[in-house]
Amino acid sequence: MKFRKGLLVGTAFLIAGVGLGSQLGQWSSFSNHSLVVQALAEEVKKDQTNANKSAETYRLLTLFGDVFERVRANYVEPVSDRDLITNALNGMLTGLDPHSSYMTEKQYHNMEIQTKGEFGGLGLEVQEEDGHIKVVSPIDGTPAARAGIKAGDYIIAIDGKNIDGTPLNTAVDKMRGKPNTPITLTLLRLKTPKPIKVTMTREIIHIQVIKSALYGKIGYIRISQFNEETEKGMLKAYDKLQKEAGGKLAGLIIDLRNDPGGLLDQAIAVSRDFIKEGAIVSTKARDPKENHRWNASGKDITNGLPIVVLTNGGSASASEIVSGALQDHRRAIILGGKTFGKGSVQSIMPIPGNGAIRLTIARYYTPSGRSIQGLGITPDIPVQDSYDEPEFSIREADLNHVIKNEGGNKEKPVIRNDLPAIATSIPKQPPKNWPKYDYSKPATDFQLQQGLKVVRSMAGLPVEKETPVPEIKPDPVTHPDVWKKDKPAAATPKPANENKPTDNKQQAPQTHQPAAH
Repeated sequence: MKFRKGLLVGTAFLIAGVGLGSQLGQWSSFSNHSLVVQALAEEVKKDQTNANKSAETYRLLTLFGDVFERVRANYVEPVSDRDLITNALNGMLTGLDPHSSYMTEKQYHNMEIQTKGEFGGLGLEVQEEDGHIKVVSPIDGTPAARAGIKAGDYIIAIDGKNIDGTPLNTAVDKMRGKPNTPITLTLLRLKTPKPIKVTMTREIIHIQVIKSALYGKIGYIRISQFNEETEKGMLKAYDKLQKEAGGKLAGLIIDLRNDPGGLLDQAIAVSRDFIKEGAIVSTKARDPKENHRWNASGKDITNGLPIVVLTNGGSASASEIVSGALQDHRRAIILGGKTFGKGSVQSIMPIPGNGAIRLTIARYYTPSGRSIQGLGITPDIPVQDSYDEPEFSIREADLNHVIKNEGGNKEKPVIRNDLPAIATSIPKQPPKNWPKYDYSKPATDFQLQQGLKVVRSMAGLPVEKETPVPEIKPDPVTHPDVWKKDKPAAATPKPANENKPTDNKQQAPQTHQPAAH
């Protein structure tokens, strides 16, 4: 595939927006559309090696030309040839699987900006599903995240205007706008009886790919996306944590919740930083010559420190590659919710002057040979993020045209016998009186608090038997008088942004956006 630009492992494009779509391809250079079909048909006729196949292809190309001309002549409203061909290309690719698509030049440019890590808008990861716009995940620290938009929400209206059935790229364009301009989204949420209206202010989105914090002697690293700067930012964050801990870091939490994936090479690089030997991930393509396997490189930056990885239903693709590798090698304990279940690899194939194709080219497999396609990764210690709400309802298996789970190890995973004793006492959900999660208040993050308990236990540090329900102080902005009367709350470590993306222009050639993205 000489046009392959990069390999991706991810669920959707970021919108602030960025969307999926298609545009007129190379056929747009023809002024007479009958010549397009004739030229293609003539090429088919020249192929004498398979007469039956050539005849069938010729018949289908003729059918396409006939339908094209009838729509062009008889549709209720005039429609441009570009739109007709764009829709045809879109249908050709999106009908294959949820992650293949045709991108216009503009959409391709937006995807490259996303990979660099800076764009304008709201900070949402979205994808189209049965004509609806679904939120895959909000980006940390963006207007969408601050407004409380959740993974699994459906966007049904923008500024009061219904968008149900609107193409994704059109909806994305509506959500974009100049910084400091307001926008109101109407959302549908599972188990919420009425639509939710959220008003935000657009801003330039700088994706904070890596955040870190120190909790006693336990380091915390949040990876929100796998772009070109992910591993570099993670290594920088780890070094900073070691210095803050006086060189005595006792354990590490890697937070991959709501990380939709990204570049394959970054997922491999991050996994290699914690696994000394053995396989990291393998891929199987249609042509066996295109199969690949990536192995560890003999290093572990932590020198064997205990690790807990946090996951949920928004952890997809590249996140699942890292989680699967660490789980199979018994290098980390996975805690939280079941992952999204995207086990395919996409390649970006630019078409000069006409955007690019995002095409599924392979399946990927964890070190033990299992495929997580449609299945996801089951946590070693399941923990809900709230008392009664399902944490994430829509996964890969729920999408249309998903590829089959095949070619992998069909044996049931071996039950882990290396979990610490505390694993049996970790509650599967927070108590009823647990406060609503606030991303700016780590004490309200129940999954994080349970992860800290497990890591501390593995490191031989003191662990509280029960997780105390955090006391949430009144907001100093909305309740200034109450705040003044209260004593200052105990300081909690602030996650620090460790990585400001630079202007890398291309996605790494050894990256797969589709699987880990």
